[in-house]
Amino acid sequence: MGTHSKPAQEEADVWAATADYLTGRPAPEIRPGGSGCTELVRLMPGRSVPGRRGKGRVRRTGPGRRSAAQPSANGDQPVSSSEPGRAVSPASPSGDEAGRQAGAGAPAIEVRHLTKNFGGRTAVADVSFRVARGEVFGFLGPNGAGKTTTVRILGTLIAPTSGSVAVAGIPLTRASAAEIRQRISIMPEAPGLYRRLTVTENLEYFARLYGRPRRDARIKEALEVVNLGARANDSCGSLSKGLRQRLALARTLLNDPAVMFLDEPTSGLDPVAAHEVHGLIAALRDSGVTIFLTTHRLDEAERLCDRVAIMNSSLRTIGRPDDLRQALFSRSLAVTTAGPLVRPDQVFTGLPAVRGWRAGDPADGGTAGYTLAVSDPAQAAPGVTRALVAAGADVLSITESRHTLEDVYLELIDDQEGR
Repeated sequence: MGTHSKPAQEEADVWAATADYLTGRPAPEIRPGGSGCTELVRLMPGRSVPGRRGKGRVRRTGPGRRSAAQPSANGDQPVSSSEPGRAVSPASPSGDEAGRQAGAGAPAIEVRHLTKNFGGRTAVADVSFRVARGEVFGFLGPNGAGKTTTVRILGTLIAPTSGSVAVAGIPLTRASAAEIRQRISIMPEAPGLYRRLTVTENLEYFARLYGRPRRDARIKEALEVVNLGARANDSCGSLSKGLRQRLALARTLLNDPAVMFLDEPTSGLDPVAAHEVHGLIAALRDSGVTIFLTTHRLDEAERLCDRVAIMNSSLRTIGRPDDLRQALFSRSLAVTTAGPLVRPDQVFTGLPAVRGWRAGDPADGGTAGYTLAVSDPAQAAPGVTRALVAAGADVLSITESRHTLEDVYLELIDDQEGR
């Protein structure tokens, strides 16, 4: 008996978990071959294991054999139904149409008083929020904040200790978990792809697990969306980390999801590739797909997200980035002059909409900076400009100070950790 290599066993574990996740049934056992190559070829159409004639071929669905995507004997609708002719494209309507109609008017995700305990440790504590359909929702927080646990619950991977969850308009129960899984897709930071298979074979494998129609067309279109069409026949193991991220993103498009969970989708990508992914996410949102984005790149979250939630076991805040900035920080103007003002108090005191001022640290080149707390920057700026000119100051710039989402994040996290 050959020794099982670690990569081969990891691929076997991924296959078992994936098949069980998508179909609700245990996966057939995969034994690594004596050469150390996992016999994943027996899962692919028309491929057989060398030296095992007649064995290892994919068993096709025929009369009397029901796949996970076919109606059951009692007339239940298939959980992966999709009308013929639907294309995998960010410009086309996305999500299982039957699922959208069933959950019409309901939020894409609704979480009420969600709590998850692991032994004596509380990973998620009484969290409640809603995500609207077609929204890009950022889920932010430090390591160990409960983000991954929350996503695993929403993705039906683990059960909550208490509270309720609805995803794609479907309340999460043991009975509805398989139906939810057909209407969502999850892209983890680690792609979880089979390196011994080609790009197309990877997508063919996952498309078959989903039971999707028009697999060849969907695979081709998904590869075009992520600009991997030219690498379709290349081995996955030959791809760079960035290209494997793109392939993982193509995989999330195969089942035409209503809700996509993306964990660090631009991890390892160069700026051009990251920009392409940002454009794809925006296009998916415009087509009605809900994006649940987990990222540590706060600039990315600020650029892409309609709203963000900041977690640290409990929900610290939720809202639009602009609203969070205004709630946490006072508005201000940053004034830069060619040299220090002789009597800055006389210049700034009593001006309309100016509540106070402070001098900044001396800058290189002799310039001076002042920060003015204001109630309305648009109302304050003209009066400040006139006062500076009247005082004989050489004004270099007057701009509104803008706090970033990172400022909001650090303010909330530092405040909690400092208690």
